[in-house]
Amino acid sequence: MENKYYNDAVIGNKKLRASYTKKGELLRMYYPTPDHRQYIDYSYAGLKINDSGLINLYDDINNEYNQYYTEDTNILNTEIDNTYFKIRVNQVDFVPVKENVLVKRYEFVNKNSIDLDVKFLIHTKLLSDENNPVSCKVTKQGMLQYSHDFTLSTISKKTPLASFQINDTKRNIHTGVIGDKDYIGMSADSSICYDIGVLKPNEKKELIIYMWINENKEKQKIDEVERLNEALKDMEYEKQLTNTQNYWRKFVKDHETIELKEKTEYDKRIKRIYHRTILLYPLLINEETGGISASIEVDEAKTRCGRYSYCWPRDAAFITKALDILEMEKETEKFYKSFCKNTQSKTGMWEQRFYTDGRLAPCWGYQIDETASVIYGVYEHYDRTRNIKFLKDNLKMMERATKFLQKYVSDVIEEKGEMQVSYDLWEMHEGVHLYSIASIFAAFNVMIKTYAILETAKEVTNRLQQENMSKQRASLIKEVGKIKKYVTKTFYEEEKKYFRRNNKDEKMDISVLGAVTPFGMFSPKEKKVLNTVEKINMTLRTYTGGYKRFEEDHYMDGNPWPIATLWMALYYIEVKNYKKAKECFDFVVKSSTKHGFLGEQVDNTTMEANWVIGLGWSHAMFVIVLEKLMNK
Repeated sequence: MENKYYNDAVIGNKKLRASYTKKGELLRMYYPTPDHRQYIDYSYAGLKINDSGLINLYDDINNEYNQYYTEDTNILNTEIDNTYFKIRVNQVDFVPVKENVLVKRYEFVNKNSIDLDVKFLIHTKLLSDENNPVSCKVTKQGMLQYSHDFTLSTISKKTPLASFQINDTKRNIHTGVIGDKDYIGMSADSSICYDIGVLKPNEKKELIIYMWINENKEKQKIDEVERLNEALKDMEYEKQLTNTQNYWRKFVKDHETIELKEKTEYDKRIKRIYHRTILLYPLLINEETGGISASIEVDEAKTRCGRYSYCWPRDAAFITKALDILEMEKETEKFYKSFCKNTQSKTGMWEQRFYTDGRLAPCWGYQIDETASVIYGVYEHYDRTRNIKFLKDNLKMMERATKFLQKYVSDVIEEKGEMQVSYDLWEMHEGVHLYSIASIFAAFNVMIKTYAILETAKEVTNRLQQENMSKQRASLIKEVGKIKKYVTKTFYEEEKKYFRRNNKDEKMDISVLGAVTPFGMFSPKEKKVLNTVEKINMTLRTYTGGYKRFEEDHYMDGNPWPIATLWMALYYIEVKNYKKAKECFDFVVKSSTKHGFLGEQVDNTTMEANWVIGLGWSHAMFVIVLEKLMNK
């Protein structure tokens, strides 16, 4: 598979997601969930003009590009100007709300003073393996690339095929001339050609392409897929485009809960990120299960990382806080009441990560803060919505998780060494970590509050249950005291006067702020905390004003992270130093992409979003900080 690390744009609906480069090249198609399954190795498009060779639409020295979303939508527009032949291609990509079809409209405009004979070629290779090889069958309108498990259909609504090539298409595709005697063959990559015809100067013509995936389950026969292709002819492009546009604009309006001014270009940039966040989250959520993907995938081959398109309970707990701010409470509730309940282990804990359908994803250990984060996230949602039924419905799940955390705390404090060692939240270091212990401290505190709330509201009427809740509350009150005492003794360096991140090294880590915000173990103005913040600024702040995760962080060149920088902003808001908070916030805003996406990292030399573009956790921290700054 080709390495394609950067998703510059993402579109989709509740079932189908597609990602693109900034030049308009289709990178990925995920169906029917945001994290499984991805079908495309590559999908190129090109032009043959008069007697030229193939002009790669997405990689030609004479091409100039301009890409933008239709305002407040997930409709992507890419303008491609070929300066040599003076032809413009206006490409529009979108997925209708109720149809799981990728619609691609190409408008060809002759800006030249001579006639241009235009042919349009598509060359697509699908991912396959020995157990699921891909073949191809050509129809009048396009091609069906099929395997045992799925079929990807690429067809035109009106324009018939001019030529095609199923086998060995790489050999001659560069010429722009393809041809094959076989209408069916055993190749994972095939190409098709549409004859657009002669364009006179200033003349326009269009081609509409539909791409859709069938999972070969109920409708297994290839002729059934062909019949469904025929049904697409009745799909009205303009109607679908208008409906999609109206849907997303209403969606943004319904969830635009923070009122923003729009006086300057900087204000507009903030609003662009804010609106893009609203539009991104539905594309990361599995509607059926409530699972939330961390992002659209960037590295299926695991050449640089362990992959990203999974659901981490911890990441999701930050995202659900942002969802609540955006008044997407139903999505938050489904995550906890459905996804978390279905993925909780018998022991009460949650593993490192899951597919969004609830199946266990590849892991290399566990992180104790994942379990604590679910308990904390449940209460955070209650605290915002005051939905006591939601709290009660999740009580048993929270209690099972609490029992697991109690065993962990006992194992750590008493140094029993019976339980598996936990990774930190960055998944890089095993041991006992300040952030992790602080998350447990917060989880126990919200359980104490939960019992008090349910008791006061008389939601639990069974006497034995009431007695058990009272007993558990008293026990947890003692435990939070023990935890704070343990943290102060274990993680605070008396000589150097700052908190360290774990029980093994003294490297500074931005996550130590978790003990202050959001977990509230220490007051933000305590001397120990002030000293720690000073150390953070000495070691983690870069010359550009962003913050790294921890000292000697070499992952992807050790750049600053929006998450880390916005964490500092949250701390400065806690101490009411809004000038410093704004500086941190500004750094993140300035490093956003032109479409309003935030990256996992920021390239410290170019100040551009780096690595994972559209990371759900980064966008969550942005929304959390934005709300606090607007309400200060």
